[in-house]
Amino acid sequence: MKKLKNFAKRFCKDESAQGATEYILLLVVVVGLIMVFKDPIKRMVSDKLGQLQNQIQQVNP
Repeated sequence: MKKLKNFAKRFCKDESAQGATEYILLLVVVVGLIMVFKDPIKRMVSDKLGQLQNQIQQVNP
């Protein structure tokens, strides 16, 4: 029984995989946000690229 108790203590204190788990959760959240806001992001990037293209054409007539 003492071995099981010691194992449980060591298991609870072991944080070796905690960093990887946090990165995976963060990645899942970022991908989820991108999926939810995909259309507004796409529109905004397209508008900015259009503005940039117009400004380049004004510099190089």
